[in-house]
Amino acid sequence: MRTIIVLAVVTLVLAGVVPRYFDRMAGYAAPPAPAVVKTVAPEPAHSGGPRKVVIERDNRGHFAVDGAVDGRRVSFMVDTGASVIALTEGDAARLGYHPAARDWTGKAQTANGSVRAAPIKLDMVEVGGVMVRDVQAIVMPEEALSENLLGLSFLSRLHRFEYRDGRLVLED
Repeated sequence: MRTIIVLAVVTLVLAGVVPRYFDRMAGYAAPPAPAVVKTVAPEPAHSGGPRKVVIERDNRGHFAVDGAVDGRRVSFMVDTGASVIALTEGDAARLGYHPAARDWTGKAQTANGSVRAAPIKLDMVEVGGVMVRDVQAIVMPEEALSENLLGLSFLSRLHRFEYRDGRLVLED
């Protein structure tokens, strides 16, 4: 019985670690194909109405999308399990966010445990014309985050976001 429990625990750990390893290895061999993002313009009768973005799954089965932070291009993986937008330290620096040592006051829980984080506020985040201003985010060390995460600090401020017919739909 003990052997079965140990084997089950080892299997669960491997199930969580091996896909990440292969994702990273695949990332070095060839970058993932960008997701197909369709922006649906509002109907002419509703000038200035809501904008809708439909995001298809990428070849990994994730919802990867190109967006903009403060007018600069940034790639994200949509993560409804992330409380806030999480930026890699490198991308944050490219966007002009350089947290000082004293700014690393936050902690983030990841699949690999707790890591330090620097809370920041982004002036504007846009995905396919869907825009949110004054968005909470965190900067995480490069080794703790392989790609930027588009979390609930953005998603929860939309009029609607839903998973439908194998696609993610965002609407402001």
